[in-house]
Amino acid sequence: MPQLSGLDHIVLTVADLERTVAFYRDVLGMVPEQFHPADGTIRWALKFGAQKINLHPADGPFDPKAAVPQPGSADLCFLSDAPLDEWQVHFDKAGVAIEEGPVARTGATGPIMSLYIRDPDGNLIEVAQRA
Repeated sequence: MPQLSGLDHIVLTVADLERTVAFYRDVLGMVPEQFHPADGTIRWALKFGAQKINLHPADGPFDPKAAVPQPGSADLCFLSDAPLDEWQVHFDKAGVAIEEGPVARTGATGPIMSLYIRDPDGNLIEVAQRA
């Protein structure tokens, strides 16, 4: 059987494109990037490391798409090398409430410590550090 080698990108359906871009840029440090797929449309992505999140507006998602695309249905975990106490200070300064954490969890490669916040659509965002 063929094997997968990694994750290239994910797609988030969002209610407010500008608000989402601002949150991921200002709170999580992602880099917004406009791109033009082969169909000639203008799209937005958020880049970090070697990954990206493509954004689909809820009022006009692009095809192909999830069976029931809707804002606020994602649960994403991002790894960081920065200590979680630095993230706590940053989130406080940015006015972003921490819903839970730091708390021990199990990540893809082993133990992690995590903080949980919400993005503008209510998606659960986990910022984690390998333990």
